[in-house]
Amino acid sequence: MGHFRPPDHQPMKLQILSDLHLETERFHPQPAPGAEVLVLAGDIDTTWAALQRFAGWPVPVLMVAGNHEFDGRELDTAWPALRAACAAVGIRLLQRETAQLEDAAGRRVRFVGATRWSDFDLFGERGRAKAERAAGYFLQAAGMTRGGRALDAAGVRAEAQGCRAFLEAELARPAQGRWDATVVVTHYAPSVRSADPRFGRQPGTASFCNADDDLLPRSELWIHGHLHCRHDYRVDRPGRSPARVVCQARGLADKREHEHHEPLKLFEV
Repeated sequence: MGHFRPPDHQPMKLQILSDLHLETERFHPQPAPGAEVLVLAGDIDTTWAALQRFAGWPVPVLMVAGNHEFDGRELDTAWPALRAACAAVGIRLLQRETAQLEDAAGRRVRFVGATRWSDFDLFGERGRAKAERAAGYFLQAAGMTRGGRALDAAGVRAEAQGCRAFLEAELARPAQGRWDATVVVTHYAPSVRSADPRFGRQPGTASFCNADDDLLPRSELWIHGHLHCRHDYRVDRPGRSPARVVCQARGLADKREHEHHEPLKLFEV
């Protein structure tokens, strides 16, 4: 006899946090009552020390790395070190990987995770050069290296393209009864619709948002961070319920970006 799943099953409830910047911010994460999963969408702590705060969390914790997780680090060695640091406190790091979790009703949710980085194609090929020049300031300040050389815009773009290829391939896979819903988690935003309204659309926006709008309908929920502002919008999917895009970033208190942040808010999928 097959597993009975009631037609009126409750959706999985997620707590979402990103851009906490616990290397400087005075914020103490607390489990949200009723949450079944905690999703960390990057830029949690540049030093990684605050990952310890999630040890013993009462529900599974999934994380994608943000760009600031690699500040001042060699990318090739930082990835395995970060993975080990996460595993030591019970956090599952997703980088071009998937995880499948089941809720109390037996509903299976596939989580597809990747940092994504910037491919600088937000405004098309003609806008790429300006976007890459605008990224120079951020990359110089970050001080990331690869193979002993400073990680430049071309290196970031290569990382981004690898993430994009993974997302395309994974989201093209048919469910065939293996999962009931898909959640994508990236640090970088998947659409210019997530641009910070304080700065509008300019070449620098391509360091924060990618043009992944064509992939959005392939998930029920797409979670991102990176922008220090909150977003919650829908994307039409003909013949199906709309896909949802959520950014639950906290941001920096000295810039008042944390105002109206709701760390205990639950999101359903």
